[in-house]
Amino acid sequence: MLDLGRTFLQSVERNPDAIAVVDGDTRLTYAAWLEQILRVAQGLNELGLGHGDHLLVVLQNRLEMATLHWACQFLGVIVTPLNWRAKPEEIDYCLIDASAKALVYEEVSAEAVAQSAEASNVPRVVVGADEGATHAYAGLLAARRWTAGPRATADDISLMLYTSGTTGKPKGVPRRHRQERAAALGHVAQNQYGIGECTLGVMPLYHTMGVRSLLAMALVDGCFVCLPRFSPATALALIQRERVSNLYLVPTLYHDLLAHADFAGTDISSVRKLGFAGAPMHDALLLRLDEAFQPELFVNHYGSSEVYTMAVNPDARRKPGSAGRAGINTRLRLVRLETTNPDDLAPRGTEGQIVADLAGDEAFEGYWNRPDANAKSLHGGWYFTGDTGYLDEDGELHVTGRVDDMIISGGENISPVDIESVLSLHPGVDEVAVAGLRDERWGQRVVAFIKRKGPVDGEALDAYCRGTDLANFKRPREYVFVSEIPKSPVGKILRRKLTAGEFEPDRS
Repeated sequence: MLDLGRTFLQSVERNPDAIAVVDGDTRLTYAAWLEQILRVAQGLNELGLGHGDHLLVVLQNRLEMATLHWACQFLGVIVTPLNWRAKPEEIDYCLIDASAKALVYEEVSAEAVAQSAEASNVPRVVVGADEGATHAYAGLLAARRWTAGPRATADDISLMLYTSGTTGKPKGVPRRHRQERAAALGHVAQNQYGIGECTLGVMPLYHTMGVRSLLAMALVDGCFVCLPRFSPATALALIQRERVSNLYLVPTLYHDLLAHADFAGTDISSVRKLGFAGAPMHDALLLRLDEAFQPELFVNHYGSSEVYTMAVNPDARRKPGSAGRAGINTRLRLVRLETTNPDDLAPRGTEGQIVADLAGDEAFEGYWNRPDANAKSLHGGWYFTGDTGYLDEDGELHVTGRVDDMIISGGENISPVDIESVLSLHPGVDEVAVAGLRDERWGQRVVAFIKRKGPVDGEALDAYCRGTDLANFKRPREYVFVSEIPKSPVGKILRRKLTAGEFEPDRS
């Protein structure tokens, strides 16, 4: 299999004059971008980075971030991106954990870098200007052209993503060139991308969804439109200006696009393919998107940093809530919630833990420096995701949440997602998250946290739930109205904040 450096060269050789990347007013063809990539590769090499070294990158989704990603592929350097909102202690931890040889940052991350004790021990390259930097990105770009050709093989490590680390230390997920290329090829096939596609590059390049969009566009000689920080107004303007043909977002961002005042006046006719991942999409949002975009393809994709694609539903409209079947590069199973035996299968229709075969082409091989995490998640050649779900009567997967999010009330296992899907359809509900709060009698009680979009109270929502097919034991016992549902930077609901009382009440 080709490594990713040679993969990029494929696109340059096939279609050198095609627009490859857009960032603001900057538009680069594949040939012009390759020139920048090879200069940055040479600059990194002159900084002392070589095959197998880690480069820590703390940048937003800008041209420099995408260029560094590709430059590392040519050098055989392991690009190791972090959330640009990372705290000093997170930068310290990841610099040590990865034994990173250098750090690249920008203005939004400069304060955290300045407060990082470990950052002072490595070369610090700034995009823009900062007096604490030892080098400037402009200097890398001014280097002579790298002429040694791609240094990596398909079996070398391409990048290392850090999981969000909502509990405990973040875990490094190293992924080889062949795993990344297989994942990108699978993404192209399962989203039916054609030559010359154009995507909105808004999912962060420290997250698997962002990386997949970047690589997939190169495979089809397509265009990656950088959006450094999500803004619905800017996103809509770029969709119209650049004639974006596909969107691959988390549900939260779709929600925000539809809710923005500019949506009705934006020409979205170029968008023919929608894909979502990162979290379940509630029925109401799915129906609104289908009506607004009328896409040719609407894909529900379920995956992870560890095993990129686990399941794909190529027509999310056909059966809302279904994540479909195993992707083309993997196998998956549902095992009993309490087991570590990959052969101890959960009965059809019963909730279990989702596990994926580590022999799959997209699967990682284990966490970086974390034997404890491997012992918890890797069993018998299978990756135990920590996600819960069930297989319906057609054998399709429905993802219901995390093992840790499961509400156990009166001895019953209750999935928050089932309740959220019902409540999302109420006309007075904008967003909803369900969690379990401690209860002396029941162990946990079901509580629904509601962001309103119209006049509604708890009594009305309770009456609404009673009129649906939601089982009585799943019905929320309390409704809490909030100004915002707390989410991670990539749009995942942070239920732990809700259960800890870390939210702003809606006082209207």
